[in-house]
Amino acid sequence: MTRDYRGTTALITGASSGLGAEYATQFAARGADVVLVARREDRLRELADRLARDHGVRATPIALDLTRPDAAVVLRRELDERGIRVQSLVNNAGFGMKGSFAQADAARIGEMVQVNVSALVAITREVLPEMVADGRGALIGVASTGAYQPCPNMAVYGATKAFVLSFTEALAYETRGWGWV
Repeated sequence: MTRDYRGTTALITGASSGLGAEYATQFAARGADVVLVARREDRLRELADRLARDHGVRATPIALDLTRPDAAVVLRRELDERGIRVQSLVNNAGFGMKGSFAQADAARIGEMVQVNVSALVAITREVLPEMVADGRGALIGVASTGAYQPCPNMAVYGATKAFVLSFTEALAYETRGWGWV
């Protein structure tokens, strides 16, 4: 059975390609308006135009670099200015690096933790109260098989994805029985 999301809005991070674009397509196909968040504005606009045309939904692109420490606050302001309430959140944005942790660029490691963990937590905190209050929608955290084991030469990536898995499962438990998935 396919769930109907008409009358709701899904916010998808990392929406410009890959799994993020697919999640956006699937929500739009089920009638949800979508907010597409990623860095690449050109790809977001192209996807937003296609989803609006193909599915008759409102597709709002918001170009935002989630390595910014204030990304969640900026996103919240954008949503408020546009009068958008979120019922579903797909925390999909993230990236990894290969190589020895001891030799990795410290600034790039910090950016990975910011995107994969800090921005994910801050964005979830910004929208979860309205999601719970509305009582419908979904919370999805895109982790990785790397969340289930140590990842030599991808140590920080694996650890951040283990965080995504644990955090999302904990929130599923906290919000169970509130009428949404």
